[in-house]
Amino acid sequence: MSKIDTRLNVSPVPPDEIFALNGAYAVDPHPQKVSLGVGVYRTDDGKPWPLPVVQKAEKELVVDDDLFRHEYTAIEGDVPFLGIARDLMFGFEGKQGEEEAKARIGSVQTVAGTGANHLGALFLAHHMKPPTVWLSNPSWANHQTIWELAGVPRKTYPYYHAATRSFDFEGMMSSLESEAQEGDVVLLHACAHNPTGLDPNKEQWVAIADLCERKKLFPFFDSAYQGFASGSVEEDAWAVRYFFNNKPDMEMCVAQSFSKNFGLYGQRVGAFHYCTNRASTTLRDVVVNNLCHLIRGEFSMGPRVGCSIVKKVLTSEELTADWHQDLQVMSSRIKTMRKALYNELVRLQTPGTWEHIIQQNGMFSYTGLSPKQVYALKDKYHIYLLKSGRASISGLSQKNVAYVAQAIDDVIRNEN
Repeated sequence: MSKIDTRLNVSPVPPDEIFALNGAYAVDPHPQKVSLGVGVYRTDDGKPWPLPVVQKAEKELVVDDDLFRHEYTAIEGDVPFLGIARDLMFGFEGKQGEEEAKARIGSVQTVAGTGANHLGALFLAHHMKPPTVWLSNPSWANHQTIWELAGVPRKTYPYYHAATRSFDFEGMMSSLESEAQEGDVVLLHACAHNPTGLDPNKEQWVAIADLCERKKLFPFFDSAYQGFASGSVEEDAWAVRYFFNNKPDMEMCVAQSFSKNFGLYGQRVGAFHYCTNRASTTLRDVVVNNLCHLIRGEFSMGPRVGCSIVKKVLTSEELTADWHQDLQVMSSRIKTMRKALYNELVRLQTPGTWEHIIQQNGMFSYTGLSPKQVYALKDKYHIYLLKSGRASISGLSQKNVAYVAQAIDDVIRNEN
C-alpha cells in the first residue's frame, strides 16, 4: 500500500456515545428492544409526538403563505422571535422596571441549544478569556467538547453523590469556594440536570447565586428543558430569573433550546442571551454586534422555519394555552413512567434502593447501574442506555416497563 501524502495531522476520535448507541438500536432486529439512550420524547407507543400545537401552527403558516418565508433574516436572527424567546426565559409580563431590565439583555438566534452553548463559549473565550470553565461532574458530554473546542481550560465541581444517588450540594459549594477564581465561568443546568435529573432546590440556588456574586464568577446557564421538566415554564426558569433579578450587578448568560419543549429536535431552534450588569447596559449592543461577527463567520443566521413555528405559537393566546397543555402531557407521562419503573423494581424486591428514580426530575434518570450492568442489559435484553447508567425515561412505556424492570433485576441479581 502506498503511503498517503497529506499535510493533515489527524487521528480518530471516539464516536459520540449517544448517536452510536442509537445507531446500534436502529439495526437491532430483536422484537423487545428498548431505547433508553437518546433524549427525545416518545409516546407510550414508542413513537415520535409532533406536538398538536406545532401541527396547528404549521397549518396556519401554510395558510399565511408568507412570501418571505424562505428569505434571509438578520444576522442576529428573526428579531421578533428573539424578543419572544427572551420574554419566555426571563418572565417579562408588564412588570415594573421591565424596560430597564430588558436593556440588560442582548439576544441572538442560534442553531438550537448546542449552538447557543457553542456561540457563548466562543464569545467568552474571545472577549472575556476566562481562566477556567467549571462543569458539573457529571455533565452533558457535549459541554466538554464545546469548551475544549473553544480553548478554555476545564475543571469539574462535584455534583452527584454516588452512595446516596443524590445532588452533592456540599461538595459543589466547597469545591467552588476553595478553588474557583475571579473570572471563572460556572456552567449551570437551569433545570432537569443532564444526566442526573437532580436539581438544586430554591434555597440552594440562592446560595449558589450568592457564591457566584461574592467570588465574582460568571454564571452560564444551559436551559434545555423549560416547561418540559415540570410542566411549568415559570418553575423551570426559576433559577435563571432569580440570578437575573436578584443579582443585577452580576453578568451572566443563558443558552436556550426549543428542541424538547416544542418537540423541534430537527429544526434547531435556539437563542443565546447575554446579560450585562445594570451599570453596563450601554454594552448590550456592542455585545450583540460581536456575537453577530462570530455568527456571520460561522453560519450567517439561524434557521427560519422552526423559529417561525415558535413565534406563531407564542404570539397567540389560544396556541400558547394549547402549548402549555402539551407540556403537561409530556411532563406527566415522564413522571408516570418514573413511578411505574420504581413500582416494578419495588415489587420485584430488586436489590438496592430506587427512590432516586422518582426523586429525580425531567427526561433523564441516573439509575445507578454500573457499566457492566448496562452492557449486560444491552447484550442479553436489548435494552440500550448510556454506560454511565443514564436512562431516557421517555423510552419507557406501559408495554415495556415491566420487561425493563425485570431485566434490571436479573442483571443485578446475577452479578451478585
